[in-house]
Amino acid sequence: MIKNRQTTISCIVVLVFGLSLFYIGTDGFTAYTAETARVTKLIENQPEFPDVTFEDSEGRKYSIDEFEGKYVFITFIYTGCTTICIKLEENMAQVYNQIPDEYIGKDIVFLSISFDPARDDPATLDKYKELFKSDGETWRMARIPDKKELDSLLGNFGVIVVPDGNGNFAHNSAFYLVNPQGTLVDVMDFSQVNEAADKLMNTLERDKGE
Repeated sequence: MIKNRQTTISCIVVLVFGLSLFYIGTDGFTAYTAETARVTKLIENQPEFPDVTFEDSEGRKYSIDEFEGKYVFITFIYTGCTTICIKLEENMAQVYNQIPDEYIGKDIVFLSISFDPARDDPATLDKYKELFKSDGETWRMARIPDKKELDSLLGNFGVIVVPDGNGNFAHNSAFYLVNPQGTLVDVMDFSQVNEAADKLMNTLERDKGE
């Protein structure tokens, strides 16, 4: 009887200890994966867009101030990617097409940022944008030539990019929304196209009504 009681107590202690570790490791049960925890933390912290210089598919150079007063809907890609980036940009196009023309370019712009600036020069980006019907204006594709600036942005926004040594990268993928003040306000699951479009519309309509 005593032995069974000791066994039961031991099991309870192990269970409580395990749950404590799980609680700590998942930010209090609200995040069940490292990626979910990362996204939750980003949305809570709302980092500002750092001072970087873009060079887009037209060869134009500018900072994030180019989009002052507008929301910026962002993806991070590299044109040599033959897997997830293609789906990411296809979904980006679907979100773009769900936003009414009255908002596009005036209240919100779309921006695909390459994290492979050595290969993704303006000419390459110009060819790549044609695959997704990007107009190069209300949906731009750009690189950040300066590595320190690029690393600063990737770090601020929690974008993980790991080169494999063969010209490819392992990376996470999401939709990022920056508000007109240059602050990251949302990170969305790129596979949930309709949900992302609904979020954008709710945000744009809310701001219009204020």
